Amino acid sequence: MTYVVTDNCIRCKYMDCVEVCPVDCFYEGTNMLVIHPDECIDCGVCEPECPAEAIKADTEPGLEQWVAFNTEYAEKWPNITIKRESPADAEEWDGVKNKLETQFSPEPGEGD
Repeated sequence: MTYVVTDNCIRCKYMDCVEVCPVDCFYEGTNMLVIHPDECIDCGVCEPECPAEAIKADTEPGLEQWVAFNTEYAEKWPNITIKRESPADAEEWDGVKNKLETQFSPEPGEGD
């Protein structure tokens, strides 16, 4: 089992999860984070920290695509270990549907 970041993180990009991760398995894109599934130790401390509820256990039905997505972008994006400010308009994007199709950016974030 691992945890994955799903599409509700896009444009919300709250970073509370980064602060609590004991193994630093988060990677940063321009407008979202992902978890490297091979580095995640399945502790689950990140899941309740996400205000957007974008972090899910991969055992939930229908999350196979998110395991592949997190794996792909964790290999491309820089590791992030320090919580920074979320986007100013994060609350406006929380819960918006179809963000992967309309708002996702494959560009890497700042990292540490």
